[in-house]
Amino acid sequence: MTLSQHVDAIAPHGGTLINRIATPEQKQEFLEKAAVLPCVQLDERAFSDLVMIAIGGFSPLTGFMEEADYTRVVNEMYLANGLPWSIPITLSVTEAEAAPLKEGMWVRLNDAAGRFVGVLQLTQKYRYDKMHEALHVYRTNEEKHPGVAVVYQQGDINLAGPVWLLEREPDPRFPTYQIDPVESRALFREKGWKTIVGFQTRNPIHRAHEYIIKCAMEIVDGLFLHPLVGATKEDDIPADVRMRCYEIMLEHYFPKDRVILAINPAAMRYAGPREAIFHALVRKNYGCTHFIVGRDHAGVGDYYGTYDAQYIFDEFKPEDLGITPLKFEHAFYCTRTQSMATTKTSPSSPEERIHLSGTKVRALLRNGELPPPEFSRPEVAAELARVMRVPAQV
Repeated sequence: MTLSQHVDAIAPHGGTLINRIATPEQKQEFLEKAAVLPCVQLDERAFSDLVMIAIGGFSPLTGFMEEADYTRVVNEMYLANGLPWSIPITLSVTEAEAAPLKEGMWVRLNDAAGRFVGVLQLTQKYRYDKMHEALHVYRTNEEKHPGVAVVYQQGDINLAGPVWLLEREPDPRFPTYQIDPVESRALFREKGWKTIVGFQTRNPIHRAHEYIIKCAMEIVDGLFLHPLVGATKEDDIPADVRMRCYEIMLEHYFPKDRVILAINPAAMRYAGPREAIFHALVRKNYGCTHFIVGRDHAGVGDYYGTYDAQYIFDEFKPEDLGITPLKFEHAFYCTRTQSMATTKTSPSSPEERIHLSGTKVRALLRNGELPPPEFSRPEVAAELARVMRVPAQV
Protein backbone atom coordinates (compact mmCIF):
# COMPACT_ATOMS: atom_id res chain seq x y z
CA MET A 1 0.00 0.00 0.00
CA THR A 2 1.41 3.43 -0.95
CA LEU A 3 1.28 6.45 1.31
CA SER A 4 -1.40 8.02 -0.87
CA GLN A 5 -3.59 4.96 -0.23
CA HIS A 6 -3.33 5.14 3.54
CA VAL A 7 -6.60 5.96 5.29
CA ASP A 8 -6.85 9.23 7.20
CA ALA A 9 -5.51 9.23 10.73
CA ILE A 10 -8.85 10.47 12.09
CA ALA A 11 -12.41 10.65 10.79
CA PRO A 12 -14.20 14.01 10.45
CA HIS A 13 -16.66 14.94 13.18
CA GLY A 14 -19.78 12.92 12.48
CA GLY A 15 -17.92 10.57 10.13
CA THR A 16 -18.27 12.44 6.82
CA LEU A 17 -16.38 15.46 5.53
CA ILE A 18 -19.04 17.86 4.26
CA ASN A 19 -18.70 19.53 0.86
CA ARG A 20 -21.17 22.31 0.09
CA ILE A 21 -19.29 23.94 -2.78
CA ALA A 22 -21.55 24.15 -5.80
CA THR A 23 -20.67 22.04 -8.82
CA PRO A 24 -20.27 23.96 -12.11
CA GLU A 25 -23.80 22.87 -13.05
CA GLN A 26 -25.26 24.00 -9.73
CA LYS A 27 -23.41 27.28 -9.92
CA GLN A 28 -24.80 27.98 -13.39
CA GLU A 29 -28.30 27.16 -12.18
CA PHE A 30 -27.95 29.51 -9.21
CA LEU A 31 -26.56 32.30 -11.39
CA GLU A 32 -29.53 32.00 -13.76
CA LYS A 33 -31.90 32.46 -10.79
CA ALA A 34 -29.88 35.23 -9.15
CA ALA A 35 -31.96 38.14 -10.38
CA VAL A 36 -35.23 36.79 -8.96
CA LEU A 37 -34.02 35.37 -5.64
CA PRO A 38 -34.64 37.29 -2.41
CA CYS A 39 -31.32 38.46 -1.00
CA VAL A 40 -29.61 38.55 2.39
CA GLN A 41 -26.28 40.29 2.91
CA LEU A 42 -23.69 38.49 5.04
CA ASP A 43 -21.36 40.30 7.40
CA GLU A 44 -17.72 39.21 7.69
CA ARG A 45 -18.40 36.54 10.32
CA ALA A 46 -21.41 35.05 8.51
CA PHE A 47 -19.39 34.85 5.28
CA SER A 48 -16.60 33.05 7.14
CA ASP A 49 -19.19 30.64 8.54
CA LEU A 50 -20.55 30.02 5.03
CA VAL A 51 -17.06 29.19 3.79
CA MET A 52 -16.27 26.95 6.78
CA ILE A 53 -19.51 25.01 6.30
CA ALA A 54 -18.88 24.64 2.56
CA ILE A 55 -15.31 23.33 2.85
CA GLY A 56 -16.16 20.89 5.63
CA GLY A 57 -14.43 22.77 8.44
CA PHE A 58 -17.72 22.73 10.38
CA SER A 59 -18.64 19.12 9.57
CA PRO A 60 -21.24 17.72 10.18
CA LEU A 61 -23.07 21.02 9.61
CA THR A 62 -24.49 21.46 6.11
CA GLY A 63 -25.96 24.89 6.76
CA PHE A 64 -27.02 27.40 9.37
CA MET A 65 -28.58 25.77 12.43
CA GLU A 66 -32.26 25.03 12.78
CA GLU A 67 -33.89 25.74 16.13
CA ALA A 68 -33.52 22.21 17.55
CA ASP A 69 -29.76 22.24 16.98
CA TYR A 70 -29.41 25.84 18.10
CA THR A 71 -31.29 25.29 21.36
CA ARG A 72 -29.42 22.16 22.35
CA VAL A 73 -26.04 23.64 21.42
CA VAL A 74 -26.66 26.76 23.52
CA ASN A 75 -28.04 24.83 26.49
CA GLU A 76 -26.04 21.60 26.46
CA MET A 77 -23.18 21.83 23.92
CA TYR A 78 -24.61 19.03 21.78
CA LEU A 79 -26.36 18.94 18.40
CA ALA A 80 -29.88 17.53 18.31
CA ASN A 81 -28.43 14.19 17.09
CA GLY A 82 -26.21 13.91 20.17
CA LEU A 83 -22.87 14.96 18.68
CA PRO A 84 -20.80 17.40 20.76
CA TRP A 85 -20.87 20.96 19.41
CA SER A 86 -20.27 24.04 21.53
CA ILE A 87 -20.86 27.18 19.40
CA PRO A 88 -24.11 28.12 17.62
CA ILE A 89 -23.62 28.70 13.89
CA THR A 90 -26.50 30.94 12.86
CA LEU A 91 -27.50 33.52 10.27
CA SER A 92 -29.33 36.37 11.98
CA VAL A 93 -31.39 39.04 10.22
CA THR A 94 -33.78 41.80 11.20
CA GLU A 95 -37.53 41.30 11.29
CA ALA A 96 -37.84 43.49 8.20
CA GLU A 97 -35.34 41.33 6.32
CA ALA A 98 -37.04 38.12 7.44
CA ALA A 99 -40.62 39.20 6.71
CA PRO A 100 -40.68 38.48 2.93
CA LEU A 101 -38.84 35.17 3.30
CA LYS A 102 -40.91 32.00 3.38
CA GLU A 103 -39.77 28.54 4.40
CA GLY A 104 -38.92 26.52 1.30
CA MET A 105 -37.55 29.53 -0.56
CA TRP A 106 -34.10 29.78 -2.08
CA VAL A 107 -32.29 32.84 -0.72
CA ARG A 108 -29.38 34.57 -2.42
CA LEU A 109 -26.44 35.28 -0.10
CA ASN A 110 -24.29 38.31 -0.86
CA ASP A 111 -21.04 39.22 0.87
CA ALA A 112 -20.44 42.62 2.47
CA ALA A 113 -19.33 44.00 -0.92
CA GLY A 114 -22.60 42.93 -2.56
CA ARG A 115 -21.18 40.00 -4.52
CA PHE A 116 -23.36 36.89 -5.00
CA VAL A 117 -21.44 34.23 -3.04
CA GLY A 118 -23.90 31.54 -2.02
CA VAL A 119 -27.43 30.33 -1.57
CA LEU A 120 -29.53 29.21 1.38
CA GLN A 121 -32.42 26.79 1.10
CA LEU A 122 -34.58 28.26 3.85
CA THR A 123 -36.07 25.52 5.99
CA GLN A 124 -36.83 27.53 9.11
CA LYS A 125 -36.84 31.00 10.61
CA TYR A 126 -37.13 31.48 14.34
CA ARG A 127 -36.69 33.95 17.18
CA TYR A 128 -34.02 33.46 19.79
CA ASP A 129 -33.12 34.94 23.18
CA LYS A 130 -29.92 36.97 22.82
CA MET A 131 -29.23 37.30 26.54
CA HIS A 132 -29.78 33.58 27.06
CA GLU A 133 -27.27 32.82 24.29
CA ALA A 134 -24.78 35.28 25.74
CA LEU A 135 -24.96 33.88 29.27
CA HIS A 136 -24.64 30.25 28.15
CA VAL A 137 -22.08 30.59 25.35
CA TYR A 138 -19.96 33.46 26.69
CA ARG A 139 -20.71 33.14 30.43
CA THR A 140 -21.58 36.83 30.61
CA ASN A 141 -24.23 39.24 29.38
CA GLU A 142 -21.90 42.25 29.40
CA GLU A 143 -21.86 44.06 26.08
CA LYS A 144 -18.19 45.00 26.52
CA HIS A 145 -17.37 41.34 25.83
CA PRO A 146 -16.67 41.34 22.05
CA GLY A 147 -18.54 38.08 21.42
CA VAL A 148 -21.59 39.25 23.36
CA ALA A 149 -21.52 42.59 21.53
CA VAL A 150 -21.81 40.75 18.20
CA VAL A 151 -24.82 38.77 19.44
CA TYR A 152 -26.58 41.90 20.69
CA GLN A 153 -25.96 43.70 17.39
CA GLN A 154 -27.42 40.87 15.30
CA GLY A 155 -30.97 40.74 14.01
CA ASP A 156 -33.69 39.09 16.08
CA ILE A 157 -34.52 36.29 13.62
CA ASN A 158 -32.34 33.30 12.71
CA LEU A 159 -32.56 31.90 9.18
CA ALA A 160 -31.78 28.19 8.93
CA GLY A 161 -31.18 25.62 6.23
CA PRO A 162 -28.56 24.03 4.01
CA VAL A 163 -26.21 26.29 2.07
CA TRP A 164 -24.06 26.19 -1.04
CA LEU A 165 -20.98 28.28 -1.69
CA LEU A 166 -20.92 29.35 -5.33
CA GLU A 167 -17.17 29.05 -5.68
CA ARG A 168 -14.17 28.48 -3.42
CA GLU A 169 -12.02 31.48 -4.28
CA PRO A 170 -8.39 31.89 -3.17
CA ASP A 171 -7.84 34.26 -0.27
CA PRO A 172 -5.92 37.06 -2.04
CA ARG A 173 -3.91 37.73 1.12
CA PHE A 174 -2.61 34.18 1.57
CA PRO A 175 -3.23 32.10 -1.59
CA THR A 176 -0.38 29.66 -0.92
CA TYR A 177 -1.59 28.97 2.61
CA GLN A 178 -5.23 28.26 1.76
CA ILE A 179 -5.34 24.57 2.61
CA ASP A 180 -8.87 23.27 3.11
CA PRO A 181 -9.73 20.03 4.97
CA VAL A 182 -9.62 17.85 1.85
CA GLU A 183 -6.13 19.13 1.05
CA SER A 184 -4.78 19.04 4.60
CA ARG A 185 -5.87 15.43 4.97
CA ALA A 186 -4.19 14.58 1.65
CA LEU A 187 -0.98 16.31 2.78
CA PHE A 188 -0.95 14.36 6.05
CA ARG A 189 -1.38 11.11 4.10
CA GLU A 190 1.39 12.00 1.66
CA LYS A 191 3.77 12.74 4.51
CA GLY A 192 2.82 9.51 6.26
CA TRP A 193 1.75 11.38 9.38
CA LYS A 194 -0.47 9.29 11.65
CA THR A 195 -0.53 11.77 14.53
CA ILE A 196 -0.91 15.51 13.90
CA VAL A 197 -1.17 18.28 16.47
CA GLY A 198 -3.11 21.43 15.63
CA PHE A 199 -2.26 24.81 17.08
CA GLN A 200 -4.66 27.75 17.14
CA THR A 201 -3.55 31.35 17.62
CA ARG A 202 -4.86 34.81 16.88
CA ASN A 203 -1.67 36.47 18.19
CA PRO A 204 1.82 36.76 16.75
CA ILE A 205 3.76 33.67 17.76
CA HIS A 206 5.92 34.27 20.84
CA ARG A 207 8.31 32.24 22.97
CA ALA A 208 5.60 30.67 25.15
CA HIS A 209 3.80 29.49 22.01
CA GLU A 210 7.03 28.10 20.61
CA TYR A 211 7.76 26.20 23.82
CA ILE A 212 4.40 24.41 24.10
CA ILE A 213 4.30 23.69 20.36
CA LYS A 214 7.72 22.05 20.47
CA CYS A 215 6.77 20.05 23.56
CA ALA A 216 3.77 18.73 21.63
CA MET A 217 5.89 18.01 18.54
CA GLU A 218 7.98 15.59 20.60
CA ILE A 219 5.05 13.13 20.75
CA VAL A 220 3.44 13.48 17.29
CA ASP A 221 4.47 13.08 13.66
CA GLY A 222 3.71 16.61 12.52
CA LEU A 223 2.45 20.09 13.39
CA PHE A 224 -0.49 21.80 11.70
CA LEU A 225 0.10 25.49 12.47
CA HIS A 226 -3.34 26.92 11.81
CA PRO A 227 -3.72 30.63 12.66
CA LEU A 228 -7.14 32.18 12.43
CA VAL A 229 -7.46 34.90 9.76
CA GLY A 230 -11.19 35.65 9.93
CA ALA A 231 -12.75 38.55 11.83
CA THR A 232 -10.99 39.49 15.08
CA LYS A 233 -11.11 42.42 17.52
CA GLU A 234 -9.92 45.80 16.28
CA ASP A 235 -6.93 45.81 18.62
CA ASP A 236 -5.70 42.35 17.60
CA ILE A 237 -2.59 42.27 15.39
CA PRO A 238 -3.68 42.08 11.69
CA ALA A 239 -3.63 38.67 10.04
CA ASP A 240 -1.00 39.54 7.43
CA VAL A 241 1.42 40.64 10.16
CA ARG A 242 0.82 37.47 12.15
CA MET A 243 1.36 35.31 9.07
CA ARG A 244 4.70 36.97 8.38
CA CYS A 245 5.74 36.22 11.97
CA TYR A 246 4.86 32.53 11.48
CA GLU A 247 6.88 32.45 8.27
CA ILE A 248 9.87 33.91 10.09
CA MET A 249 9.59 31.35 12.88
CA LEU A 250 9.34 28.45 10.45
CA GLU A 251 12.34 29.74 8.51
CA HIS A 252 14.61 29.98 11.55
CA TYR A 253 13.31 27.87 14.44
CA PHE A 254 11.30 24.84 13.26
CA PRO A 255 12.13 21.72 11.20
CA LYS A 256 10.52 22.48 7.85
CA ASP A 257 9.61 18.87 7.08
CA ARG A 258 7.48 18.51 10.21
CA VAL A 259 5.29 21.61 9.94
CA ILE A 260 2.43 22.67 7.66
CA LEU A 261 1.32 26.31 7.90
CA ALA A 262 -2.23 26.99 6.74
CA ILE A 263 -4.87 29.65 7.33
CA ASN A 264 -8.08 29.08 9.24
CA PRO A 265 -10.79 31.21 7.55
CA ALA A 266 -13.05 31.18 10.62
CA ALA A 267 -14.02 34.24 12.66
CA MET A 268 -13.03 34.58 16.29
CA ARG A 269 -15.80 34.34 18.89
CA TYR A 270 -13.78 34.95 22.10
CA ALA A 271 -15.94 32.35 23.84
CA GLY A 272 -13.15 30.93 25.96
CA PRO A 273 -13.87 27.35 27.11
CA ARG A 274 -16.63 26.72 24.59
CA GLU A 275 -14.46 27.99 21.79
CA ALA A 276 -11.66 25.65 22.84
CA ILE A 277 -13.99 22.69 22.19
CA PHE A 278 -15.09 24.30 18.93
CA HIS A 279 -11.51 24.88 17.79
CA ALA A 280 -10.61 21.28 18.59
CA LEU A 281 -13.52 19.91 16.54
CA VAL A 282 -12.63 22.15 13.59
CA ARG A 283 -9.03 20.84 13.67
CA LYS A 284 -10.38 17.30 13.85
CA ASN A 285 -12.17 18.05 10.57
CA TYR A 286 -8.88 19.19 9.07
CA GLY A 287 -7.37 15.83 10.07
CA CYS A 288 -5.61 16.60 13.36
CA THR A 289 -5.49 13.89 16.02
CA HIS A 290 -4.32 16.21 18.81
CA PHE A 291 -5.00 19.82 19.73
CA ILE A 292 -3.00 22.17 21.97
CA VAL A 293 -4.95 23.93 24.72
CA GLY A 294 -2.89 26.43 26.67
CA ARG A 295 -3.58 29.22 29.11
CA ASP A 296 -6.93 31.03 28.68
CA HIS A 297 -7.57 29.62 25.21
CA ALA A 298 -9.80 31.95 23.15
CA GLY A 299 -10.29 34.13 26.20
CA VAL A 300 -10.66 37.87 26.49
CA GLY A 301 -10.35 40.14 29.51
CA ASP A 302 -11.01 38.41 32.83
CA TYR A 303 -14.14 36.54 31.81
CA TYR A 304 -12.67 33.04 32.11
CA GLY A 305 -10.42 31.27 34.57
CA THR A 306 -6.84 30.58 33.50
CA TYR A 307 -7.49 26.89 32.80
CA ASP A 308 -11.27 26.82 32.25
CA ALA A 309 -10.64 26.00 28.57
CA GLN A 310 -8.88 22.83 29.70
CA TYR A 311 -11.39 21.80 32.36
CA ILE A 312 -14.28 21.89 29.87
CA PHE A 313 -12.83 18.91 27.98
CA ASP A 314 -13.54 16.79 31.06
CA GLU A 315 -17.27 17.37 30.49
CA PHE A 316 -17.17 15.17 27.37
CA LYS A 317 -16.33 11.54 26.78
CA PRO A 318 -13.00 11.40 24.89
CA GLU A 319 -14.48 9.05 22.29
CA ASP A 320 -17.31 11.52 21.60
CA LEU A 321 -14.92 14.39 20.86
CA GLY A 322 -12.57 12.11 18.93
CA ILE A 323 -9.53 14.40 19.25
CA THR A 324 -7.00 14.44 22.07
CA PRO A 325 -6.44 17.75 23.88
CA LEU A 326 -2.86 18.47 24.97
CA LYS A 327 -3.15 20.66 28.06
CA PHE A 328 -0.25 22.96 28.88
CA GLU A 329 0.38 25.15 31.88
CA HIS A 330 1.26 28.82 31.50
CA ALA A 331 4.78 28.91 30.08
CA PHE A 332 7.27 31.54 31.19
CA TYR A 333 10.91 32.49 30.76
CA CYS A 334 12.89 31.22 33.75
CA THR A 335 15.76 33.56 34.61
CA ARG A 336 17.41 30.91 36.78
CA THR A 337 17.68 28.28 34.04
CA GLN A 338 17.64 30.90 31.24
CA SER A 339 15.10 28.90 29.29
CA MET A 340 11.38 28.54 28.68
CA ALA A 341 9.58 26.44 31.30
CA THR A 342 6.41 25.84 33.31
CA THR A 343 5.97 25.10 36.99
CA LYS A 344 6.27 21.41 36.04
CA THR A 345 9.83 21.84 34.79
CA SER A 346 11.30 24.90 36.54
CA PRO A 347 12.73 25.10 40.08
CA SER A 348 12.40 28.90 40.06
CA SER A 349 10.53 31.18 42.44
CA PRO A 350 7.80 33.49 41.11
CA GLU A 351 10.27 36.40 41.10
CA GLU A 352 12.46 34.50 38.62
CA ARG A 353 9.70 34.07 36.05
CA ILE A 354 8.92 36.38 33.12
CA HIS A 355 5.39 35.64 31.98
CA LEU A 356 4.57 36.11 28.31
CA SER A 357 1.34 36.82 26.49
CA GLY A 358 0.08 38.28 23.26
CA THR A 359 -1.63 41.00 25.29
CA LYS A 360 1.72 42.08 26.77
CA VAL A 361 3.39 42.06 23.36
CA ARG A 362 0.63 44.27 21.93
CA ALA A 363 0.90 46.65 24.90
CA LEU A 364 4.66 46.99 24.46
CA LEU A 365 4.29 47.73 20.76
CA ARG A 366 1.58 50.32 21.38
CA ASN A 367 3.93 52.02 23.85
CA GLY A 368 6.71 52.13 21.27
CA GLU A 369 8.77 49.38 22.89
CA LEU A 370 10.26 46.25 21.35
CA PRO A 371 9.40 42.93 22.98
CA PRO A 372 12.52 41.66 24.79
CA PRO A 373 14.18 38.38 23.69
CA GLU A 374 12.48 36.59 26.58
CA PHE A 375 9.14 37.44 24.91
CA SER A 376 9.82 37.12 21.19
CA ARG A 377 12.54 35.83 18.92
CA PRO A 378 14.54 38.83 17.65
CA GLU A 379 13.50 38.33 14.01
CA VAL A 380 9.83 38.37 15.03
CA ALA A 381 10.31 41.41 17.26
CA ALA A 382 11.99 43.23 14.37
CA GLU A 383 9.10 42.42 12.04
CA LEU A 384 6.53 43.61 14.58
CA ALA A 385 8.55 46.79 15.15
CA ARG A 386 8.74 47.44 11.41
CA VAL A 387 5.01 47.05 10.92
CA MET A 388 4.02 48.90 14.08
CA ARG A 389 6.62 51.62 13.32
CA VAL A 390 8.45 51.23 16.62
CA PRO A 391 11.66 53.34 16.57
CA ALA A 392 14.70 51.13 15.87
CA GLN A 393 16.69 52.54 18.77
CA VAL A 394 14.11 51.53 21.38
